[in-house]
This record gives sequence, C-alpha cells and structure tokens, in this order.
Amino acid sequence: MTTQKNIPPHPMDSLLRTERIPHIWCPGCGIGTVFGAVLAAIKNTGWDPNQIAMVSGIGCTGRMAGYIKLDSFHTTHGRAIPFATGLKLARPDTKVIVVSGDGDLFAIGGNHFIHAARRNVDITVICVNNLNYGMTGGQQAPSTPLGAKTTTTVNGSPEEPFNFCYLASACGATYVARWTAMQVRSLRSSITEAMQKRGFTFVEVITPCPSSFGRRNRMGSALEMLKFYHGRSVIRGDIDPKDASMDIDKEIVVGKFVDIERPTFMDHYENANRHQMPNWRMHPDNQKER
Repeated sequence: MTTQKNIPPHPMDSLLRTERIPHIWCPGCGIGTVFGAVLAAIKNTGWDPNQIAMVSGIGCTGRMAGYIKLDSFHTTHGRAIPFATGLKLARPDTKVIVVSGDGDLFAIGGNHFIHAARRNVDITVICVNNLNYGMTGGQQAPSTPLGAKTTTTVNGSPEEPFNFCYLASACGATYVARWTAMQVRSLRSSITEAMQKRGFTFVEVITPCPSSFGRRNRMGSALEMLKFYHGRSVIRGDIDPKDASMDIDKEIVVGKFVDIERPTFMDHYENANRHQMPNWRMHPDNQKER
C-alpha cells in the first residue's frame, strides 16, 4: 500500500496547504489549471510569499484561497474586491491577488469591480469564467451565452452576456487579457505580467464546467469542451476590447488587449493628503487657498 512517505514532493508544495488536498473541484474542471498557472506566476515573480495575499469570493473558484499557502481570505459573496481594497490600503507593500468566478465578480460583485477599476486600485483580479454558477446548481450568470441552457434558463438564455474585458478596459484597468484554460503558457505569462504591473489588472480565463454547463448544453466530456474552446479561440492582441468577441457559437477572441500606465488610487490619495491635488475647475472668484 502506498503511504504518504512514498509520494514524491509536488513542485508547488511550498505554495500549497497539502493537508487540505484533495480539492473539491469536479473531474475535468478548469479551475485546477488556472490555480496551477497562478502558483507558477507567483514563483515566476520571485517575490517573498509573505508579501503576497490572496482574496477570493464565494463559489468553486473561491476555494483557491483555502488551498494556497499564503495569507488568504475566503470572503462573503461578491465582496472579494472590497476586502482586497481594504487590505491594499492597510498594507500597501503587499501584492494582493483576487481570484473568483464570473458570477461572484460581475453579478453581486459587479459594482465593486467597476469602481475598483475606476479608482485604479493596485490589485490583480483573475476571473475564472465557466459561463454559469457552477457550485450552486448551474444557474444563469452574467457570462452565460445567448441561447445557452442553464437550470434557470431551460429554454435557453434570453440575455446578452457581458464582455468582461471590454468592461474592465472601459472602467480604467491598466492591464486586460483573456485566455482559455487550454492556453496554459500564455495564461501563466499573462498572470505574471498582471501581477508585476501597477494598477488594476485583469485576466479572464474561459474554463470548462463539464458537470453543469457542459452537460446541460451537450458539449461532451471535459476534454471535448477544452478542444471546443481552444478550436474557437483566435489570438488578437491588437484588437480593441469592445471588439473582442466572446460568442462561443462563432469565435472566442483571446490575447492581451490593454497594457497602459496611469496613476493608481494610492498615488492620488497620497497627493490629496499632502494638499497637492490640482484645484477642481472652481470659478476664479471662488478660489481660496487650501
């Protein structure tokens, strides 16, 4: 019988809470692939793990925070980004990573995403997009494609889905990228770049959910879903995010769409406290010294 002593060490053991393994994710789920890419990106940076924190919301992806051997917070539904914002303000030298699913980040957590990107809070947000609420029964999510079947849209979704990358770009994110779980090397590189970039950075990952979304839409096995997403993906790093289609009936546009520089929230906050902010368009007759 194989004992624990006979099992060779995993290359990521230093970043894993191995006592909590095996994980809860279904066979064929893409979250494990994304989790591996996050761990590899953390190693690529060479940063001290004591200076990195992970914050997650509720859902299948949220369990990452419980498996990673870092300071981590498994927060309430839709509130990962405000928790992460508070952590970043309290400990500015800490690199804060948010990992969560499409429903947690863009439905109940949508306003928090919009305003964190607008403020350019210096955090990295990784969205695992499996096109439905996987943990709670496979309900319709903000990412569910038009016409796709879920437990709450048995005749097909009547709603157009969000383009998350366009939303992130429009709100002011400094880095925006999208990949499928099949494009592991590109995903690892993007997460590494996003972590090393100042400001609000965003990486979306299209992943298979064979137990819920795939089964209800007769997409076959997890491997067949991966091949389907990969086959429909087109790399277009030169495209405007508003044109980065996520129509799985036609094509899934992937690549790095945004990589810009702009002052972070902390930059502006420090200037405000030093009374160095420019006057806000006051009428000359009403201007007073600060």
